[in-house]
Amino acid sequence: MTSANDLHLYERHGDYIPRVAAVHDLCGYGKCSLGVAIPVLSAAGCDVCPVPTGLFSSHTAFPGWYMHDTTSIMKDYTDAWKGIGVEIDAVYSGFLGAPEQVDRIRDLYETYPNALRVVDPVMADHGKVYPTYTPELCDAMAELAAGADILTPNLTEAAIILGEPIGDDWCGTDISDAEAARMVDALVAKGAKHVVLKGIQREGESVIRNFVGGVDCDMFEAANEYLPYMLHGTGDLYCSCLMAAVMAGRSLRDAVVFAGDFTHDAMIVSAKQPDFKNRGVSFEPLLGKVAQLLG
Repeated sequence: MTSANDLHLYERHGDYIPRVAAVHDLCGYGKCSLGVAIPVLSAAGCDVCPVPTGLFSSHTAFPGWYMHDTTSIMKDYTDAWKGIGVEIDAVYSGFLGAPEQVDRIRDLYETYPNALRVVDPVMADHGKVYPTYTPELCDAMAELAAGADILTPNLTEAAIILGEPIGDDWCGTDISDAEAARMVDALVAKGAKHVVLKGIQREGESVIRNFVGGVDCDMFEAANEYLPYMLHGTGDLYCSCLMAAVMAGRSLRDAVVFAGDFTHDAMIVSAKQPDFKNRGVSFEPLLGKVAQLLG
């Protein structure tokens, strides 16, 4: 097994700017999804090619949000790339609007077989599935997760992918090292090459832990200070920062540590903003730290 310190999933060459297909929704208010992925990956010197899976007026924690499902246009949208010779170095997917969108991501995998596959299976948190997700879409997301080079579920999403109970039976975030390792190993056994299991927070502790493992690296843990408030978009920010570091040529361990530190610092910045719990995670003043990944 390779140490995660030595495991590099993308090799950056000279002045080449890698292209990332970012398959996420676009949200007008409440920073998340493409509103996070585009600036973060751009700051890391990536050419971000967005594939919108839906258009939202705001994130779904607000009442009265509007969604436009883009499933019907996605095939023509990505097929047009082939017609003009677009090359893609990585496919990064997040929130999906319909089960058929998984087929569109598979189309991208087929068109760009050497592209790094990063799957953030955005569908649930704290034992509850997001309101736009049907059982069919959750099943499709679980299938997509099995083909990931990097999979970044929280504990609820990991349980869904593994077919384990959530809702009233959800075990919560206070799980042991052994249980976290079991879930990581089970996700790898289902086909994910590397797994970042997010959000272990034990009663009486002031840290939040992420467990990382894979087919070719030793398991390890990364921890950050636990901040006693929740913000919309932190999962998107974490995965975007993780991918930014990977695409900058950093090791998997360095990428996981960077993503945790950046998200922690962005939450502190966010708490200084008016109406911060509804506004979403504020990261803009920190983007210089992402650019420094190229140094």
